[in-house]
Amino acid sequence: MGIQERRLEHGWSQEDLALHTGLSVRTIQRIETGKRASLESLKSLAAVFETSVSELVEDQTMTPENKTGDYFNELAEKEAIEHVKNVKAFHMNWTSFLVILPLLYILNIQLSPEFMWVWLVALCWGAAIGLHALVIFGMFSLFGAEWEQREFRKRMNRHNR
Repeated sequence: MGIQERRLEHGWSQEDLALHTGLSVRTIQRIETGKRASLESLKSLAAVFETSVSELVEDQTMTPENKTGDYFNELAEKEAIEHVKNVKAFHMNWTSFLVILPLLYILNIQLSPEFMWVWLVALCWGAAIGLHALVIFGMFSLFGAEWEQREFRKRMNRHNR
């Protein structure tokens, strides 16, 4: 079911949908005529229609008038590229830790051997690396897609009052 069908199912005009989503009427018109929707527009629409972004993307790519190609794969590719960049940043973080910490240890021994402040640096930096790993590898998703949709719905409900 496309955006237009979902809108009509709710009995909304394009203006009504624009008000509920925070998008412009022109954006709604473009999406309904088969033009490519941005990820932010899809998130807004998914929150209003209480569905997932991937379902909206599938609906868009299945419509015959949509000539944008396989948009879902393009979206997945962008997310994969972003993930690879984040994993690279994580690896740079722990690699820097392994290179810089011995240098800091030597500096600590040279400048102030009576107080080993390097262990405090190692503890804090190590904890940050651990948290970074949890976030990157999906073990800690406090602010994931579900949270984004909940927050969006709360904001829209406050706005519609």
